[in-house]
Amino acid sequence: MTAPASSAASRDRGPALSRGRRWAATGALAASLLVVAMDMTVLNIALPALTAELRPTSVQLLWIVDVYSLVLAGLLVPCAALADRWGRRRTLLLGYGLFAGASLLVPAADAAPGVIAVRALLGVGGAMILPTTLSMIRVLFTDPAERATALGVWAAVSGLGAAAGPLVGGFLLQHFPWQAAFLVNVPLILVALVAGLALLPESRVAEPGRWDARAAVLALAGMVLLVWAVKRFGEGNGPTEAWAALAGAGVALTWFARRCLGRADPLLELRLFGRRPFTAGIVAALGTTFSMVGAMLLLAQWLQLADGASPMAAGVRLLPVATAGVAASLLAPPLARLLGARTVLAAGPAVTGTGLLVLALTPGPLALPAVLTALTLIGAGTGSLAVGSALIMSSAPEEQAGSAGALEETSYELGAALGVAVLGTVAGQVYRARLAHTPALHDAPPGLAAQAAESLGGAVGVADRLALPRLAEQAATAFTEALRTAGLVGAVLMFAVAATVFALAPGRRSASD
Repeated sequence: MTAPASSAASRDRGPALSRGRRWAATGALAASLLVVAMDMTVLNIALPALTAELRPTSVQLLWIVDVYSLVLAGLLVPCAALADRWGRRRTLLLGYGLFAGASLLVPAADAAPGVIAVRALLGVGGAMILPTTLSMIRVLFTDPAERATALGVWAAVSGLGAAAGPLVGGFLLQHFPWQAAFLVNVPLILVALVAGLALLPESRVAEPGRWDARAAVLALAGMVLLVWAVKRFGEGNGPTEAWAALAGAGVALTWFARRCLGRADPLLELRLFGRRPFTAGIVAALGTTFSMVGAMLLLAQWLQLADGASPMAAGVRLLPVATAGVAASLLAPPLARLLGARTVLAAGPAVTGTGLLVLALTPGPLALPAVLTALTLIGAGTGSLAVGSALIMSSAPEEQAGSAGALEETSYELGAALGVAVLGTVAGQVYRARLAHTPALHDAPPGLAAQAAESLGGAVGVADRLALPRLAEQAATAFTEALRTAGLVGAVLMFAVAATVFALAPGRRSASD
């Protein structure tokens, strides 16, 4: 059970709100979460159209997808600490404004670097929004049962956002250019802004200490260097730069950790990792998000470019991930009460890994039924994250809610960034190796052949331009083999995550505890 709050924590909570006001405020927080969650998945549907128009390189394509999650992961801790000191409501509203403003810049982005810059700005806004929603739920609800329900709503809305992203994106791309996938953020975030102004109380920690700017820079730099190194290693060239970046990441993140552990008022309370339930929830969140986001990126491209689905049809076919995730989120708490939190939490990555294994080991050509089965299992595995969130937030004292929320959200966003980098790089390597041996590639001029080898979208564009349908077919076959290999790698990692979570989580702890 959660320990009684300290006096500082009590002042942090602010004036007590009525039950109706608390739940209305939760609705406002959920509305902003819906926008940020949609922005993670809507891009998967827009990628083929964006690729065809802007023709980014494979590295630029990875950055277009990855920079949003990377900036989020790097800034979640600084922004959560800022919200504790400056005010959570104020930080949240500023994040809304930045998110809407960045979305309005999309029409001016007529090349890949411009899109990358817009995605980075969206990441800054998202970093102000996401940890603040969790920390405000933690301090708004003092009753454990009410708080558990509110966190369940938070998790369900995240799943609904993942479901709405492909559908909204598919509908928009049927009628409008790819920029509409970004502009849809504006009216939704304005609704959240109005609701936040009307319903949310201000909240801050009474005596949080000084905001550590040096630690904030170290956290951001360390994670950027880490993911960049992973990408360079996967590309197979520039190993010297990749090793240098990895070393730099190790130095920056070690320095950050030592700085936080050596201060009485750390930017991030890393001592929370000394609590096994907290660590188990973080590991499950990072691993499950790693596999889900990486798999959805690859499957969205496969559905449109290899299986021939329209953007709208691809969005519908991606629905099993979100719908299964919402259903599993509702079932996870009662299952945890029946079977124990450890069993349910560890089962999530295991089920996700099974879905990836379906992609890798289905005999014969990969077909839509196997893909839908895999998507359902991947989505069902994310349901246990509702239990993980309860373990994370209940393991932290109320005055450390900002650190707990930041670490939970960092695990989601860093997992997503690494999932795209690792699984995307594995798939890219296999795709290029397989396509290099196809006869149709040699029918294209060298410059266009190199473009086709960069990505499946590039190959389809070259095939259409040169009227080489055989190139498109062979590129689709190469991408399918790459998807299978990435699925196998992801499955092995997920089973390892499941074993780690089972070893860390307490055996008899229930969801209500």
